[in-house]
Amino acid sequence: RVGRHDNFFELGGHSLLAVQLANRALDLGLKFSAVDIFQAAVLHQLASRVQIDFHCRRPGLLTVRAAGSQPPLFFVPTGYGDYSYVLTLIKEANISCPVYALPWPSFNDLCPLTLESIAAHVIASIKEIQPQGPYRLAGYSSGAILAYAIAQHLLNLNDVVSFVGFIDVTLPAAPSSISDAQAVAEVIFEPLESLDDNTFEVLEKFARQSSVPELLEKARQIGAIVPQLHFGDHALKCAYFHRALRSYRVPSLPIKIYQFYATDPSLDLPSRRGKSSVAPEASSPMRGWDRILSAAAVHTVPVPGNHVTMMSNPENRKALARMLLRALNSVAHFK
Repeated sequence: RVGRHDNFFELGGHSLLAVQLANRALDLGLKFSAVDIFQAAVLHQLASRVQIDFHCRRPGLLTVRAAGSQPPLFFVPTGYGDYSYVLTLIKEANISCPVYALPWPSFNDLCPLTLESIAAHVIASIKEIQPQGPYRLAGYSSGAILAYAIAQHLLNLNDVVSFVGFIDVTLPAAPSSISDAQAVAEVIFEPLESLDDNTFEVLEKFARQSSVPELLEKARQIGAIVPQLHFGDHALKCAYFHRALRSYRVPSLPIKIYQFYATDPSLDLPSRRGKSSVAPEASSPMRGWDRILSAAAVHTVPVPGNHVTMMSNPENRKALARMLLRALNSVAHFK
């Protein structure tokens, strides 16, 4: 039995479960983020941070801020499927527009499963809120490339896209050739603080010749994870999304993007795979987007911290929020 004095992490929680918990709570109108769980892991402490709004849920999106004088801002999830980061970021910004988070749709109904088909599905939810442009989109980490695909689809519909904000989003120089199971090992298991290097190495090797369900079963057998409701579903969604991401051929679009890049290219945790260097595109302020857009179309904005701490560190997050607000105000005349 779980009580008000129990600690989330002492009960076996970890970063992935924190993301799942925050996202599922948002679906129920309980507003808190994965960052809140890390900062207040005991249940009664976390309860003091929860905002309740049972009327904010709309099909296909979550209302983070309901009112404002400027056009809405729509955020997409990270490559981890996390959209709770939007809450902590927007708390720091005195933003003058409605803000919505766009969870991943059910991938079971999408055929073919491509980033373009995901974007088309998400746009239906966007247009229920805002039938006409100008549209403003943003996202954090690799999942934010979905925002670019949404912009592509909107432009194909002859809509105006006035803002695309990338929070440290790298465009890889070459498409990845890893399998779905390897993607799950990389996206879900590699960042787990509770997983020792030897156990991760076992899973990484097993992923090279296994399916996602087989990899998850192997992880359970060796004690890497405990059976969790919806863990497998979330892992499959991550795999499907990264499959779509790998197959996406990024076009050049007639838009300007804002790249809020982390000034420290390192990560908090050393790579388990022994990578000693950062890819050139990941260390460039433009993060590789100048390969498909002109340098003048990529507005770079430095943010203190690395890819993780620019969002998790309160001071860095406040700086990011200020810079995001400044960028949004600079395009407000498009409304």
